[in-house]
Amino acid sequence: MLTSHADARTVPAIAGTVATGLAVGVTELAAGLLPGGASPFVAVAGRIIELTPGPVVELAISVFGGANRLVLLLCMAVGLLAAGALLGIGAAARRWLGPAGLGGIATLGIAAGLAAPAVPALVAVAAPAAGWGLGAGLLLVLLARSEAGGAEAGEHAGDQPDEDHAGPDEPERPRRSFLAVAGAGAVLAVASAGGGRYLQLRAAARRARTNVRLARPATPLPPPPGTASFDIDGLASLVTPNEDFYRIDTAVTVPRLDADSHTVRVTGMVDTPLEIGYRELVRAADTEADVTLACVSNEVGGSLVGNARWQGVPLADVLDRAGVHPEATQIVGRATDGWTAGFPVEAAYDGRPALVAVGMNGEPLPEEHGFPARLVIAGLYGYVSDTKWLAEIELTTFEAYDAYWIPRGWAERAPIKTQSRIDVPREGAELNAGTVTVAGVAWAGVRGVEAVEVAVDGGDWREARLAGELARTTWRQWAYEWDATPGQHRIQVRATDGTGRTQTGERSGTIPDGATGHHTIEVTVTR
Repeated sequence: MLTSHADARTVPAIAGTVATGLAVGVTELAAGLLPGGASPFVAVAGRIIELTPGPVVELAISVFGGANRLVLLLCMAVGLLAAGALLGIGAAARRWLGPAGLGGIATLGIAAGLAAPAVPALVAVAAPAAGWGLGAGLLLVLLARSEAGGAEAGEHAGDQPDEDHAGPDEPERPRRSFLAVAGAGAVLAVASAGGGRYLQLRAAARRARTNVRLARPATPLPPPPGTASFDIDGLASLVTPNEDFYRIDTAVTVPRLDADSHTVRVTGMVDTPLEIGYRELVRAADTEADVTLACVSNEVGGSLVGNARWQGVPLADVLDRAGVHPEATQIVGRATDGWTAGFPVEAAYDGRPALVAVGMNGEPLPEEHGFPARLVIAGLYGYVSDTKWLAEIELTTFEAYDAYWIPRGWAERAPIKTQSRIDVPREGAELNAGTVTVAGVAWAGVRGVEAVEVAVDGGDWREARLAGELARTTWRQWAYEWDATPGQHRIQVRATDGTGRTQTGERSGTIPDGATGHHTIEVTVTR
């Protein structure tokens, strides 16, 4: 290769890695330049999530939280570059292996893109094809330069030194040429990948949420009363700011949708199938509701729960326009990427807040929380109800269709369980002896919270103070004044819902229908 001392595998491995990086980068750039572009790379990640068993996804969420998508993308990038290195080594011996291997990677991208509803067919095919062409071309150029350098080095090795013609830089020229091309390819790979993502997001951001003005609610809800919240440092706010609201879903990147062209279809077991434009939904969105949402993946004491004021169209109104068949038992919400959630038809009609929502805390839905439209169904875990980026509402039966998470081991029906959480003090806190405020939040789906109790060191349960109730469908803040004495202490909390049923202390995991148990922390009190 380039010198007699170079590892024969290192140089082609570098060539393959750089060429693969360029192929991925050009694919992203082409996707950003083409109309309606969406990343085939992200589409592959989406397919990986879709095919991953539920317990593995649950483990990833519990370990990485909202960063699980980023971790997946990073692992994919590392895996692709490693595969590229192997392709480079193979292509050094059999030249056809390089273009063929890169072609196989491109084919995976094309297949995933064509299977993803959010990726236009032109982008799904053209972007990976462009990446393959430039990546394969660069690989062949780099391998040719490395072999030319090896041949030149061999010729010089057989010559006698010529003080008049040989210079100290002569053996370095092939190495420099190879490194220059490889370096340029690496820079171009990074720049094209970054530029492609920027173009995709910029174009989508222009389309999304532009000039959207929410309708004035027919009966606006009053501002949350001061009695509904305590002024305690570290306590979760009564209304969760949009930027702090938890996000757990299978979308690898946030869909960027065009509000002007977006529609929501109503299909299946209905008299009259409908297609409702986003602007029509906004004009009809005259209902507000305060609703606490919770993820079934939320561990006891976890943060995958939040409270917001939602604005939208009552789901019952939409269904009544279509005319639901009496045999229908399940409502399936389908996202733009094909993800689905299903819940009983009666949840749209039993009086709980059930909205096709377009607003969150007084503004159009943030993109990461479902813009342009989503479902918000009070009292049900999100995996069976709260479809974001809503594209279709299908009426069917539970026997006829299993939504996304059901074949993956999760329960078909999943009402939110009564839960409570200690926000202050934090686990492991060191406190001064004397009066210590213990505070947190409790929630119980649509049943409301009637009482919260605290126990210290396994002692009697003591009733905590409750802030005023904003709505039966929201969490309530609570506080307890504890006379702390020096030493190590264990603090537990439990809640009782509006039906009089007290939260169980029996510990269970999140699968199949939500965790149970009392949130418990340990603290140290000093003199």
